Amino acid sequence: MVTILIIEDDLNTRKLLSAILKVHGFHFFAVENAFKALELLNQHPIDLIIMDVMMPGMDGYQLTKEIRSFNEQIPILMLSARQLPVDKRNGFLAGTDDYMTKPADEEELILRIRALLRRAQIVSARKIVIGEVTLNYDTFSVTRGDDITVELPQKEFLLLFKLLSYPGKIFTRLQLMDDIWGMNSTSGEHTVNVHINRLRERFQGWPEFEIITVRGLGYKAVKKE
Repeated sequence: MVTILIIEDDLNTRKLLSAILKVHGFHFFAVENAFKALELLNQHPIDLIIMDVMMPGMDGYQLTKEIRSFNEQIPILMLSARQLPVDKRNGFLAGTDDYMTKPADEEELILRIRALLRRAQIVSARKIVIGEVTLNYDTFSVTRGDDITVELPQKEFLLLFKLLSYPGKIFTRLQLMDDIWGMNSTSGEHTVNVHINRLRERFQGWPEFEIITVRGLGYKAVKKE
């Protein structure tokens, strides 16, 4: 059974999130601060975390960084009243996987939770399968059928794996730079464009997927099964 950890200092919001998860069949824990959350993470296996940003003692950004220091894989969904682009950017830089603003729409929240859980299963399996195409994380290779194997440089593979882990989701160049090259990289955002173009050249004509430029925003991958 999937277990979700809610970290929210507001009692009414905590009760609302708990009720939503219960209705949709999720097992969950609900705590009011980061310190209780860290204690619980040491005691129970958790599949996904929903956390507020503004909390007393340790805020959501700090907590996310702390969790990422010992667990890089667990999906984290930030849920905050902060709506400015800089707030979302800070969340992604801290290591969150997704960011929603309050008040959260119930249907959208559940859809995002399920999408994050699917992505976590993909990462755990270390493979993505789209029709006859398989991305193998352990070998940085893409195979098609029994007779085509394309071995990719690490950054190209990680970029493609990231996009296809979230089909249809738009990633900014900055997000991709931070995720693939790291926040301390001296490379510019133009590096992302170069790698995207290389991937398009390599997989031109493959009917299973396509990398699309979203003008003014960034890139997304589309499955064409």
